[in-house]
Amino acid sequence: MISLIATMKVKEGKMEEVKEKLKEIVPHVKKTEPGCLQYIPHTVKNEDNMIIFYEKYRDKEAFKIHSANFTENFKDVMPLLEPGMDLKTCYEIVEEA
Repeated sequence: MISLIATMKVKEGKMEEVKEKLKEIVPHVKKTEPGCLQYIPHTVKNEDNMIIFYEKYRDKEAFKIHSANFTENFKDVMPLLEPGMDLKTCYEIVEEA
């Protein structure tokens, strides 16, 4: 399995708008990408403009499908974010049985 941790910085004053858009995007991704096992956005304590996604994919193909859909899924969110996104691709040491 592949996990991804994505850190995004939201433009000043745009957090509520981003949260509302994510409430539409997350269910859409879960419904249309069966290989996406986890897709969870988080706010961060004491970081008013930060969102961290925890994502988990069944395999490389599922991750590739998600990556191909990203631009369309986030077209309305990207203008609300600061440039640059920190992405960390992670591989599990011990996978769940």
